[in-house]
Formats: sequence, C-alpha cells, structure tokens
Amino acid sequence: MKKATCFSDRHYEIGEINEKIFSSFTEHLGRSIYTGIYEPGHPDADEEGYRKDVMGLVKELQVPVIRYPGGNFVSCYDWHDGIGPREKRPRRMDYAWSSIETNEFGIDEFCRWAKKVGTEPMIAVNLGTGSIKDAGDLVEYCNHPGGTYWSDLRAANGSPEPYGVKYWCLGNEMEGSWQAGHLSAEDYTKKALEAAKIMKWVDPNIKLVACGSSYEMLPTYLEWDRTMLNELYETVDYLSTHNYTMNSGQGTTDFVAAYKQLDNHIKNSARVIDYVKAQRHFEKDLKICLDEWNVWNFQDIKLDSLDDLQGLTTFEMTSAGKWEVAPPILQEKYSLLDAIVVGGLGITLLNNADTVEIACLAQLINVIAPITTIKNGGIYKQAIYHPFHMLSRYGRGTAMKAAVDAPSYHCGFGELPIVEPAVVYEREADQVRIFVLNCDQEEEVDFHIELQGYGEKKVLRHLVLDGKDLEARNTYEMPDTVTMREAEVQNGESAVLPKLSWNVIILG
Repeated sequence: MKKATCFSDRHYEIGEINEKIFSSFTEHLGRSIYTGIYEPGHPDADEEGYRKDVMGLVKELQVPVIRYPGGNFVSCYDWHDGIGPREKRPRRMDYAWSSIETNEFGIDEFCRWAKKVGTEPMIAVNLGTGSIKDAGDLVEYCNHPGGTYWSDLRAANGSPEPYGVKYWCLGNEMEGSWQAGHLSAEDYTKKALEAAKIMKWVDPNIKLVACGSSYEMLPTYLEWDRTMLNELYETVDYLSTHNYTMNSGQGTTDFVAAYKQLDNHIKNSARVIDYVKAQRHFEKDLKICLDEWNVWNFQDIKLDSLDDLQGLTTFEMTSAGKWEVAPPILQEKYSLLDAIVVGGLGITLLNNADTVEIACLAQLINVIAPITTIKNGGIYKQAIYHPFHMLSRYGRGTAMKAAVDAPSYHCGFGELPIVEPAVVYEREADQVRIFVLNCDQEEEVDFHIELQGYGEKKVLRHLVLDGKDLEARNTYEMPDTVTMREAEVQNGESAVLPKLSWNVIILG
C-alpha cells in the first residue's frame, strides 16, 4: 500500500468559500426546461406546472444561484416572446440547437420557480442578436418596483413584486464563431459597455458578468480577456470563463487528472485579471465566474475531440432530428469514472476559492446534468449528482492551504502527486473536511492527516465514491448503482483511500 501525508495549518488560509461556487445552470436546450423543470399535467406537477420531484432534488443540492436562459440559446432569444398569455406566445426556431421553442416557459416562470426552490436567478442577456435597449428593458421588467411600462407589465403578468435579480451575464461565449451574433473582442467590448451602462442606470445594485475566454483552443484565448478588460474592468464585477472536460481520446490517467487542467485554466484567467489591474492601476478586485463547468463527453454530438469545435457553427445531434420541440438531446449517461472526475474538478474549485466566487455546474436537469427525469414519469440521480451534493453539503467554510507528501504519477499535465486534496475548515461545527482524490489506478493509499492549530481532531466519517466497474451507471430501474458509501473509520488520524476513488473525510 502506498503512503501519503496531507499537512494543513490553521494559520494558512486560501480564503472564504463563497456558497455561489455550488451553483448551476439551466438552458432552453433539449429537455432541461420542458419535461425537466416544467411539465404541466405530470402526476407530480404543482398548480403552476413545475415538477415537485425535481424541486425536491434541487433543494437537496442547496444550489444558491441558477444561470438562465443560456447558453448558446440566449444569443437568438427574444425575452419578450416568453411573457404574457401563453396562448399568444410565438413558436420560434432556436438556431443554436436546431429545435422549436414554444415559449410556454419564460422569465416569469423561471423567477417564480427559482423562488420556490430557494435559489437566486442569474440572467444572461442577449448580446448576440439582441440590442442593448432590450437588455435594459429586461432589467426594468425584473427589478423595477412599478410605475413604468415594463414593470407594470410584469405586475399585469402576475408578479406585482419585483424579482430583484442581482446577477446578470453580458451575453454568452461571444468570442466563439458558433455563437449567433459572434463579435470580435473590440466589438463585444463596445456593445457590452453600452448595455452595462443602461442596465446599471435602471438598477445600480446589479452585478455584471463579462464574457471572457471560454476555450483554450481558440486563437483569441486570453487576448480576448485582456482587450475586453482594458475597457470593461471598472464596469463589471466578474470575468466569465467556461471549462468542459472530455474523456474521449485522452485515456483514463489524463481524464482523472483533469482537475489540474481546470486549475491551470482558472489561474490563466486570474493572471489576465491581475495583469490588467496592475497595468491600468485599477484598485478593485475582479472575481472569476466559472458559469459553465462539467464533464461533457459529447455522447450526442458528432465530434472526435473538442478541437473540432473550431469553426463549427452547427451541432449535429445523433438522438434527434431538426426542429423538434424539447428533443432528448445531450442527455449524457454519466459513469462512475465521470463522477470521480467531477469530484476532482470540485476539489480544484475549493482550492481556488480566493479567485472563483461563482461556479455553475452545467447543466442541472436532463442536459449534461446530475438529475434525469422521465417524461410523464419518475426521476433519478445521475452518478455525478453524488460528488456535487457532497461538495455543496460539506464544502462550505474556509478553504485552507494544504501540502502533500506522496508518490507521483506522470500524466499529460506533468508529474503530479497521486493524491489531490482540498481542506475546508467549518468554524461553526469546528470540523475539518478533506476532499481527496486518489489517482492511483492500482493501489490503495494510506492517507495520513497532520493538522496544526485546529485543536485535537479525529476522523469521524469517511465517505467514498469508488467501485470495480468504472463504466457503471445509474438508471431509473437501478438508481443506486453509483453512490457514496460509508467507509469504516480505522484510525483517528488517517484513512485508507481505495484505488481510483474520490473521498470526503470529516474530522472533529
């Protein structure tokens, strides 16, 4: 058995973990909204058509913020189509996903649902085909108390009280050629600056997220951010970036090590922020909003690798034809291996709590999601539900610096220790929670914990995500094939990490 030691001193903090790093995302894409969140006539739907079984699992995840309505969808979306009497709402072609959008569900339905599940909306405005005036009108519709055209229309549509939406995204992935209304960094900056001006005139208290570089394969990667932030730095509150991890073509070792790729990606965004701040002598700090992240194996898109996205403007699906209503697309069937990797990515988020303030698992329901529903039927938890749930439940508090003494392994990101930990101190419970990934595919690891300054602490619980079959998946018929298990606590200051496993160790 290999041995590893994790060191943590109470005096060395990374920073307070903002609960918004446990956020998520839902888009008008596939079955995320229709037969996901919203399914009138379903046996478990409430009086407004929201599925109560979905609301129950979302509440269990304690998701503080949910981004909406896209995603690529938003760059062709006219929010006016989704308000007012449903029978008068137009059916539109959604160019982003080659689907038909009925507009039965819009901004009012989303904000009311968000209130029911106890989450805050994060609304993305259309800066692709939309206008800056449309963005300002939407803020007025959502946030102005009354006495104006759009706020009074909101009241007439059934919501006299303003929604008070705090977080607003200035478009989505505008640097990508696949985006409707794709803009250069210079043109995006001009449009975003003018939209931000109007939006903040309407409500000075809102927080704005600027589009940053989403994907490293793009030739504008990071240069886009530098160009844009030179003008927008003092206007916005967050720099957005996206990061998806793909299993295909890289092998298990590099897939498991994806936490390091995400760490590099986040640090690159942070470096651009620091550069612009220093070069322009700005005083305020800008935080990162990782408003899309997940494992996405492109099971439903004809791609060999993420590199194929370059220059791609149309996604070809394998599970649905064009121009269907709520087609069953991008419904990834997540494996145990995918779940272990998602857990590793979560460790990276905790270890970057000083720069990442918001992170949205993309997406929440049916589409590359931890929750899957059956149309007119039941619901089950995908494998990735479990690490995300554990992170949300036990990952709140102060992120602490951690050092490890362990054997190393070689991967595409260099030589890395076989264990990757994140240490969280929760003051109220006076507990130390350690999330740790064992990357060794052959051996268990005797994981010794050395804590300084926390007082006497012993291992209380050890939760494990592992299994013999890395391709095991949950289904509606067998919903617990992949889940967390309780391991026996053998020693007060150490735990045995099974081979290729993701672990939560609680000390108190």
